[in-house]
Formats: sequence, structure tokens, C-alpha cells
Amino acid sequence: MANVSSAALAEMADRLRIHSIVATSKAGSGHPSSCASMAELMSVLFFDVMRYHSDDPRNMADDRFILSKGHAAPILYAAWAEAGAFPIEHLETLREFTSDLEGHPTPRLPFVDVATGSLGQGLSASCGMAYASKYLDKAGNRFYCLMGDGESQEGSVWEAASFASFYKLDNLCAIVDVNRLGQSDPTMFQHHMEIYKARFDAFGWNALVIDGHSVDAIRQAFAEAAKTKDKPTVLLAKTFKGHGIPEIENKEDWHGKALGKLTDAAVAHLKSKLTGAADGLKPQRPTTTANPPPTGPVKLEAPAYKLGAEVATRAAFGTALAKLGADPRVVGADGDTKNSTYSQKMRDMYPDRFVECFIAEQNLVGVGVGLGTRGKIPFVSTFACFLSRACDQIRMAAISQANLKLVGSHVGVSIGEDGPSQMALEDIAMFRAVPHLTLFYPSDAVSTERACELAANHRGMAFIRTSRPATPVLYANDEPFEIGKAKVVRKGTNDRITLVGGGVTLHECLKAAKELEGQGVSVRVVDPFTIKPLDRAMLLACARETGGRVLTVEDHYAEGGIGDAVAGEIGGESGITVDKIAVRDIPRSGKPEELLDKFGLSAPHIVAKVKEILGRKA
Repeated sequence: MANVSSAALAEMADRLRIHSIVATSKAGSGHPSSCASMAELMSVLFFDVMRYHSDDPRNMADDRFILSKGHAAPILYAAWAEAGAFPIEHLETLREFTSDLEGHPTPRLPFVDVATGSLGQGLSASCGMAYASKYLDKAGNRFYCLMGDGESQEGSVWEAASFASFYKLDNLCAIVDVNRLGQSDPTMFQHHMEIYKARFDAFGWNALVIDGHSVDAIRQAFAEAAKTKDKPTVLLAKTFKGHGIPEIENKEDWHGKALGKLTDAAVAHLKSKLTGAADGLKPQRPTTTANPPPTGPVKLEAPAYKLGAEVATRAAFGTALAKLGADPRVVGADGDTKNSTYSQKMRDMYPDRFVECFIAEQNLVGVGVGLGTRGKIPFVSTFACFLSRACDQIRMAAISQANLKLVGSHVGVSIGEDGPSQMALEDIAMFRAVPHLTLFYPSDAVSTERACELAANHRGMAFIRTSRPATPVLYANDEPFEIGKAKVVRKGTNDRITLVGGGVTLHECLKAAKELEGQGVSVRVVDPFTIKPLDRAMLLACARETGGRVLTVEDHYAEGGIGDAVAGEIGGESGITVDKIAVRDIPRSGKPEELLDKFGLSAPHIVAKVKEILGRKA
């Protein structure tokens, strides 16, 4: 914006400081010192560099800003208010229960793409957004991610830095607000700017060290970033925490504190500098337009399996993903396990919409979140146990209201010889705790393909648990499936107990039922299909029709899995008892059948447990 004066931008920076101070002082909490250090950066970005619609913040043609240091939310809100997104007086509702101007930003606000505040995650999401724009949409918008110097110690930042360099994301510009002071102490490298530069240089970035309080230096750096091709740029801005507020500038013990009694003096000092130069300063709109993402259902070509054929659910996932890839919104992403998760089938069919994220699971999930903000339907896959490395990213994805599909293979002891480090035995518990997430646990190839179809068409987060061993196809290709609807896969006229299993254990339950039938004992077998939500009505009906006796069998630790889920839904009902078979010790290497038997998951152990339950006195 050549006609914008540096004086106007400098004055806007002070206006943003004033808003941040006033809002946090009224709230009685917040991070005004963290806002003050980045005020010039925000002023230049929002009123000179970025092109966006303040009245249409989700416009797909806009440049995007991601505040990774989410605790500086007050200055983010101030910038959008000054840009005209909402009335400036609304800033004083900061942190109030009835206000969407929360302590850290969330997508309840239309100008926030991803929730931040758990540090070190903004850059990964920015990578996913920039990748989608450059390679999938072939768009010209740019992505700006502002981070703190303290959070740059997070490993996820460097996973993202490596990804951005490898994929030559020259439409991505990171800004590190190097204000020297952390929460409780100075940061690791304080103002040793040469260390920050050496690190980003080593990761293949165009690293620029600048005076973060010089409007002219900032403008020049952003101009250079825009001209740099085939590599991302990072502005390493040397700043001072609390800059512009003499009483607290560059002083320790002011992180996360409102100014309190110092408020009036600080505001008066800043207002004394204002001349009206920033009056009427508004952002520029992009010169290009973009169509909104397409809508409508994602369609799956019908499964084509033979009943009884042996197919691993992980292989069926790969088949389903490749089929879903016919829809241009569907994108696959994997962490160098694609030949095991079978997401490679998507890569082979649609290489332009497959993102290899390598062995960096935190960034893998963050990239998936970013892809989802650009109207994509990302299926992110790896071994389920490795998703636990990204538990915090998954937690924040839920707060971000992300449209993210996670697929974890190689679950439980049934993977066999690889041993316990590769066995997901905590994943159901982890994902059950994620709000609004749908947890699929398909038990054959047909239900796996339908789970993928349902996940693609379900707005929000989903986790699909797939298994390594091949198991028989149970369902006809035209069998309908619904989220939250279980299937009774075996039913007799006088069933005495209900067995509930998922994946490999459902098949063990069926074997046990057949053996028990030969001994004159009829049992019912239920496939829950989704563990979250559970089909409470069907489970309750089955329990009551089988004497109130339910036995769950799962290839998962006892805590937080299928057994706890079923007990939580129906265990408190009068006359109903839920027993569970689960893995109750740290496993070891061995053949799958040996391990299933060792940990009580095999058909003979299920038979024995059923007899024990039926033999109990009333």
C-alpha cells in the first residue's frame, strides 16, 4: 500500500497497544506486555501488507493470519476491530463469558481459522493452509504466522519448519516476535539473533533479522518475503516485551499480567503520541476472487467383497480412500507409513492430492487441520500408537472445530511380532476423550469402507481404528451403516449373554459363540461399529433380552476402552452387569494368535469367561 505513510502505521501500532492495555485492564487479566512487543508487526501486516475482506473474514481469496502465540489475542482482536470487523467498543468485553473475544483465539470468531494458545502449533496449521493454496488450489494468497520466541523451542515448530522448506512454501511467511522474556524467566537465547537465524537458515528458510519496532524495516522485510521464490521466509523481529509502556518495558515478571494501577499512566503516555495520522487507515482487499469450496455429499463407489473373504481393515481403508479420492476435496496425508496404512493406494491414484509428511506426527496432524480450513477433507493416517505423539494437536484440533479424519492402523496385541512399542492400546481411551469426535471401529472390509464414507460426509473430527490381521468379510456389500448404530451379527432364540467386540475381537466373539452353541449355550454378538457415539438403545435392549449380562472383549487396555464405554452407557441400569476382557499387562512380541491367547482375547478364553458369568449366583 504505497500511499500509506510509515507515520500512520507507527501510530496505528500505538493505538493497538492502547486497546490491548485497556481491554486487559478491564478484564483484570491477559497479556498486554506480549501484545505491546508485536504492535508494529501487527500494524504493518494488517494495514499495509495483507489483502483481506474485514467484512467477509472467511473469504477464500484473502491472505490469512495465524496467531500462534495465542496469548496475545487482545492485539489480534484490536487489529480486526480497527480494520472494521466489529465495533471497537466491543474490545472491552475481552474474556467475558458472553463474549467470543476469549483469552486465546478460537474459530468461534469468523476471522480465526484455528485455535491457538497451546504453543508451537500455529506454524504446522499454516503449512497445511499454504500447501493447499499453492499446490491444490493454485491460488495466489499468502499466509502469515506470528510466533513467540519462547514457543520456538517446541519440537513441532521445527517439524513444521522442515516441512515448509521441503515443499518450498514461498507463500508462507513466519514472524518470530523475539522479545527476550518468557513467562517465568528470559527465553533460552534471549536476543542472540544470530542463533535464531542460523537455525532457520539450516532448515532452508530465508531468514531475515529485523528491528521489530521499526515500521520501515518491517515493511522492507515483508516486501523481500513476497519476492522470495521456492523457500519460506521468516522475519526474526528483535523486540522488547512491553515496548511503549515505560514502566514495564523489557522488565521481568510482567508476563500475563494486566497493568492495574499503571493503566491510566500507560494509556496517557501512548495517547500523548497520537496525532491522528492513523485516522481512516483501512486494509486493502485482494485483487483476485476465489470460489467457495464445493458442497454436497462425498460418494463412495460400492464395496466389492465376497462374504468370508479374508481382508485386513487397514487394506480396506486404502481402497476406500482411493475411491473417495474421486472427489477433489479429499486429500490424503501420511507419516511415512503409507505402505502399511495402505493410504498409498490414494497416492498411487491421486498423487497430486497426497501429502507425505514424513515421520513427524505432530506436524502431520497440524497440516491436516490446516488443510481442513481450506475446504479440503483431509484423511490423516499413521500407526494409531504414533498418533499419541500428537495428542495435544488433536486436543487443539477439537477446539479448532477442525474437519479432520484421523486413521490409525496396527492396533492392539494382534499386530504380533513388532511388540508393544508399535501396539496401540490406549487410542480408544484417548479419542473417546476428544469432544464431538466420532470414533469408528470397523470389523470387516465392508464396514471399513462405509466408515470412511461416513467420516468424509460428517463435518468434524473422526477417528477410524483399523487392524493389521486379515479378517473375514461379515457384511454384504449393500449393508447400510450409520453413525451411532450398532449391528447384531449373531442372535438366537434364547440368548443368555451379549458379547460386544470390535475388530479382531468381534471375530473371536463369533468363534466363541459358535463353540458355545455346540455346548447348548446361545449367546448374542454385537458389533458396535462406532464406539463414540455408542448405540445405547440397541445395547440396552440386547442386555435386557439376555438376562442383563454383557461381556465386552477388546484389543485395548482395560482403562477407557470399549468396556468402559459400554459400562458408562448401560452399566448403571438396574439388573445389568457389564464384564470386560481386555489387555491388562504390557504385552510382548509374539505371533498374533499367541498374543490374543496370552491376554485372554481368544475364543477359548471368551468361552471360559461366559461360563464363569453364567455360573454366578444371582
